Amino acid sequence: MRTRNSVAKDYYGILGVSRDASDDEIKRAYRKLARQYHPDVNPDPDAHEKFKDINAAYEVLSDDQKRQIVDLGGDPLAPGGGGPAGGPGAGPFVGFQDIMDAFFGTAAGARGPRSRTRPGADAILRLELELTETAFGVEAPITVDTAVLCTTCAGAGTAAGTHLATCEACGGRGEVQSVQRTFLGQVVSSRPCTVCQGYGTVIPHPCATCGGDGRVRTRRSLTVKIPAGVEDGMRIRLAQQGEVGPGGGTAGDLYVEIHERPHDVYSRKGDDLHCRVTVPMTAAALGTRLTIKTLDSEEQLDVKAGTQPGATLRLRARGVPHLRGTGRGDLFVHLDVRTPTKLDPEQERILREFAKTRGEEVAELTKQGGFFSRMRDAFNGHA
Repeated sequence: MRTRNSVAKDYYGILGVSRDASDDEIKRAYRKLARQYHPDVNPDPDAHEKFKDINAAYEVLSDDQKRQIVDLGGDPLAPGGGGPAGGPGAGPFVGFQDIMDAFFGTAAGARGPRSRTRPGADAILRLELELTETAFGVEAPITVDTAVLCTTCAGAGTAAGTHLATCEACGGRGEVQSVQRTFLGQVVSSRPCTVCQGYGTVIPHPCATCGGDGRVRTRRSLTVKIPAGVEDGMRIRLAQQGEVGPGGGTAGDLYVEIHERPHDVYSRKGDDLHCRVTVPMTAAALGTRLTIKTLDSEEQLDVKAGTQPGATLRLRARGVPHLRGTGRGDLFVHLDVRTPTKLDPEQERILREFAKTRGEEVAELTKQGGFFSRMRDAFNGHA
C-alpha cells in the first residue's frame, strides 16, 4: 500500500528567499539561480535536478493561489496537494518565456497586456494632373476618407465619466495560462485572454461616438503641394496624414500617387517633350519658319530647305523642369512632310515642269498601267 509523504517542499528555501518576499524578489532570485544551474551552462549532473526544483519553486511562488497553499503548509505540486502529480525526477517546467526572462531579463520578450493604443495604417490616394501641372508644380486640393481621432472621448474609447476596468478573467495580465501533463511533467502555456482580447482591460461603457475604438471615419480636405517635374507614378508622402491608430494612436502617412493625363499635343519621356508637326512638301523643300507653342511660351523654329520626312528638330530647355536640380529638358519636334493627294491641271503642269528642270522623268498614268508599268521595269533593272 502506497503512503503519501506529508512533508511539503520548502520552495522558499529552494529560491533562498524569505516567506514574506515580494514578487520582484522572487523573480530576481529565480533568474540568478536559473542562470547558475541551467543544464546548458552547468554540466554538473546534479545541476539538472536542481534546475527543475528551481523552476518548480518559481512556478509555485509566482502564482498567488499556489503560494497561498504553501503558506498554509501544503504542496500544490504534490499528488492530491492542489496540483498535478509528479514522480521522482519529473519536476514541473515553467513556461519558455520565464526561462528567457531568467537569462536575458524582460527585454528578451516582455510579457503582459498589449496596449490599446497602436500606430495607424498608411493610406494612398490617386491624384490626376495635367501635364502643365506636373511640369511646373501646383497646389492641389484633395479629399481623403480616413480614420481620425474621436473628439468625444479623445481616443480613450470610454464614455464620459467612465474608465477602463481590469479584466476579471485574466486579472489584467492579458493572457491566461493552462497546464498540461506530459511524460516530462507539466507544461504551462499561455494564450491571449479571449474576454479582453489580450488588453488586460475591458470597456464597461464604450464611447457612443466611436464604439470604444477611439477613432471615427470622416472626410477631410487637404492641400498637397506638387513640386515641379514630378512624373507619372511618383508618390508624395504627407507625414501623419493617414489613418489614426486604434485608441488614438499615432496616425500613419498619406501617400499621394501622381497620374499624369495624356496631353493633346505633347508626349513625355522623362523630362523631354515630343510632338509631331506636319509641313507641306513645298515648305520642306523651300524651307520655312514654324511657330511652336510650348507649355509656357511661343518659339520660332526654322525648317531648313530640303528637310526630309521624319526629320527631328530640337528646342533646348523647353521641356519639363528637372525635379532635382536646375534646368529643363528639351522639346523635340518631329516633322511629317505632307504630299498633296489631289492636283488641278495647272498645278500638275507646273510640277511636271519642275521635275523636267531637275532631270526627273515622271510617267503619266494611263489605262494600260503607265506609271506603274514603268516602276515595275525600274525594279527589274530596265530604264
